[in-house]
Amino acid sequence: MVYFDTSFLAPLLLEETPSSAVERFIAGLPAGTLAVSHWTRVEFASLLAREVRMGGLDQPTAREVGAEFEAIVAESFVVLLPSARDYTLARQYLGHHDSGLRAGDALHLAIAQNNRAEAIYSFDKTLLRAGPALGLPVSIGIHTD
Repeated sequence: MVYFDTSFLAPLLLEETPSSAVERFIAGLPAGTLAVSHWTRVEFASLLAREVRMGGLDQPTAREVGAEFEAIVAESFVVLLPSARDYTLARQYLGHHDSGLRAGDALHLAIAQNNRAEAIYSFDKTLLRAGPALGLPVSIGIHTD
């Protein structure tokens, strides 16, 4: 199982520099191995709300993008439900004060770790720096240049 945080999936639906590379990368992975969490779904909704507030998207477009995201998740991803163990481990990760982790990133890492993810894909620089220090298999997965 491979786990994706929100930053890696956003380019699937919002045009960004790595959009086509992300699409090719995900399409090349074996079916049934892709995972996100319910937290990813919440973060994606938050991202869309922020885009509306900042003027990057209008509300109808944000609703369409949100529905498309949910359809992709339902069709292609296992959705992991965060457990009490995940919150406990996330709190432990946040105890590494020099990591710079924020709560949401620590929760992504904990969910992936507790579900034995073989890889954790993200574009979040802080998460990518913290992962190896915590012994986690984080990766950007693609070349973005």
